[in-house]
Amino acid sequence: MPKKQTAGIIAAFSSAVFLGFAPVFGKLAITEGFTPFAVVALRTGFAAAILFIVISLFYRQYLYIFPVGLVGCMLAGTINGLGSLLYYLALERLDASLGQLLYSLYPFFVALWLILDHQPPSRLTFFRIALATIAVLLLTSVPGRSVDVTGVIMMIGAAVLYAMHLPINQRVLYEVPAPTVALYTLLAMSAVVIPAYFIFDRAWPAANIPWAPVAGLTFVTVFSRIALFLGVKKIGGMQTALLGLAELLIAIVFSNILLGESLSLLQWMGALGLSVSLILVMYEQQSPPTHGGKTGWLSWIRAPGLPKDIFGPYE
Repeated sequence: MPKKQTAGIIAAFSSAVFLGFAPVFGKLAITEGFTPFAVVALRTGFAAAILFIVISLFYRQYLYIFPVGLVGCMLAGTINGLGSLLYYLALERLDASLGQLLYSLYPFFVALWLILDHQPPSRLTFFRIALATIAVLLLTSVPGRSVDVTGVIMMIGAAVLYAMHLPINQRVLYEVPAPTVALYTLLAMSAVVIPAYFIFDRAWPAANIPWAPVAGLTFVTVFSRIALFLGVKKIGGMQTALLGLAELLIAIVFSNILLGESLSLLQWMGALGLSVSLILVMYEQQSPPTHGGKTGWLSWIRAPGLPKDIFGPYE
């Protein structure tokens, strides 16, 4: 396996591990008394501020980005910011494990967006998507329990929007380092979720509410974003999305430990199927991310004639 692909797989898997804690910390924060709007505004705002300060002080070269790339990051961040609002509003209505199970449908939507951008997945990828979809259907089988339909629709909507932002960032990552994309995408997300908090909520948490879950959520957001975009840069959005399903297993385990949630036999069968889908990534042919077709829906995101080494050795 090429070193670049190995590095991409490690980065994507690391992002999944961090993101697996997001629904657990998010649900804990909401249970402790934070509103969904406050949770998403605080974690995104803090994460963007931390990343901006670190890059400004120690890695100033990562502040540069070409104009069209900046527009791409702003678009991706806006879309993902809206998806984050839906995600945490849904998390208020659903168990953390069930919410993450539904959210795990996003590789299907990533495949759809990539097809529209003239970057069709391989046959093995289609098989892994089908296997992962069946696994998610098994994982969402909860006998004897009613499911909040509004919460389910919100979570699927969040998955659609999250899937849409990956191909956009993949285009930008062709020319731009992963930390730069992570920074400007998080700043754009903050520009969406923080105003939403002040417009629709404005309820400040009580003084006695513990902030540890929000701090944990901020931490995993910073590191998962950098690892996520490094994975997209090295192995593309589709493979990163499929490896990202590992976050589901993390969410299930720690939802059980920290929130007391549990799975049925069918759900554990789904978890097994999902694990097989993840393992099959080792047999994927290396397909480095490209600009895709000239007529794809994201063909406008490019820097024509721009020398690659202007950004330094970021490969």
